[in-house]
Amino acid sequence: MAAGIGHHTGHPARVAISRNVTASEKGPSSMTNQAAQVEAWLDERAGEMADLLERLVAVDSENPPGRELRRCVGVLREAMDRLGLAPEVIDVADPSGGLDDPCVVRGTAGDGGKLIYFHGHFDVVPAQSLEQFTAVRRDGKIIGRGTADMKGGIVSMLYGAAAAKELGLLGDGRIVVHLVCDEETGSVAGAGHLRAAGLIDPGALAMITAEPSGGSIWHAARGAVSLRVDIQGREAHVGQADRGVNAFQHMLHIARPAERYAADLAGRHTAYPMNPGDARGSMLVVGGLSGGGSNFNVVPGSAFFTVDGRYNPEEDLEGELKRLTGLIEGAAREIGADVSIRTTQLQPSAATDQDHPAARALARVVGEVEGTPARFEMCAGILEIRWYAQLGIPAFGYGAGRLDVSHGPHEYVDEAAMRRCAAVYARYAGDLLT
Repeated sequence: MAAGIGHHTGHPARVAISRNVTASEKGPSSMTNQAAQVEAWLDERAGEMADLLERLVAVDSENPPGRELRRCVGVLREAMDRLGLAPEVIDVADPSGGLDDPCVVRGTAGDGGKLIYFHGHFDVVPAQSLEQFTAVRRDGKIIGRGTADMKGGIVSMLYGAAAAKELGLLGDGRIVVHLVCDEETGSVAGAGHLRAAGLIDPGALAMITAEPSGGSIWHAARGAVSLRVDIQGREAHVGQADRGVNAFQHMLHIARPAERYAADLAGRHTAYPMNPGDARGSMLVVGGLSGGGSNFNVVPGSAFFTVDGRYNPEEDLEGELKRLTGLIEGAAREIGADVSIRTTQLQPSAATDQDHPAARALARVVGEVEGTPARFEMCAGILEIRWYAQLGIPAFGYGAGRLDVSHGPHEYVDEAAMRRCAAVYARYAGDLLT
């Protein structure tokens, strides 16, 4: 492990006769030359980038159940070592107990005091077919599970960091790369460990994660509340049904106020910009999982259902959790039901003002690389930007993948977009750190 990774030195800036010139002070010619150098460096390595993504896709790092994580780390570590990013593998504990050999990969480019984080996850959602773990290159695209969300994004980040380092863009700063194993199931073991262990420096200038934003900048994301509601009854054979307590019937009564609450939430619209196709209200699913009973001819003695919500940044998450549980408990009291409620997820929303200097710098670089003005949007789901934003770090999601194909049977990433995204990462780091 390189000394001081992820932490400011605490020393005052040194005065030198010739100082680094900030990106905003460089003339158009200098910026054009830098852009051309980054583009050429990445184009020369287009084959390498595609090959690395194919190797990553071949690792079945589905989560759940959270398998093949160490094998995926082996591929990442080899690539990071080859790119000069000083990889370090950190073992982590999994509170859920479901992950297979969980760990985090941490690397660095540069050794200066200023800091920017590149963050990604190498777990993927379950595939629709095993064929998705064999990447296919066709018409400028790489097709396979995780190409968009977000192994393709990881490749962009690694090559973006390496380009910034090799081309001398980092000035008196450094990039720290964090790659975690459990984003698809809450990220408590991976990013949660980084936060709890003090491995995220609150003094960082920015954080960016390569989520499939389709070229938009996600500067905000919803928070999450998830519950499991268990109802206890009493079993009885159908011939003696009057002696039983039907947990299923109780569940139906208890779930109704949660459904009315969901309809109310959907009408609370966010003020943050969103993709035109995304619902602007907070979202809640009642009964995503449900079950109970032991046989068709037995009064069910137990039942359960889940509640899963995504809350806009304007909402008071703790207050809404209290309101939701109060509605369920109130309905249970009405019929004398025996109910227990367990909070399975409580994750805050996150937002960075799009006028923040770090946001404006990212928008400027994106606009220059893509040739069109950058768009700020709120992600309709939750993002790992929250772990950094809680510490006051400006945090963003930006990636080449598309959300509308992520998690689907034909998931893909465009190879040229992947290289443009790498150029954004390299130049954004250079803009902030010099």
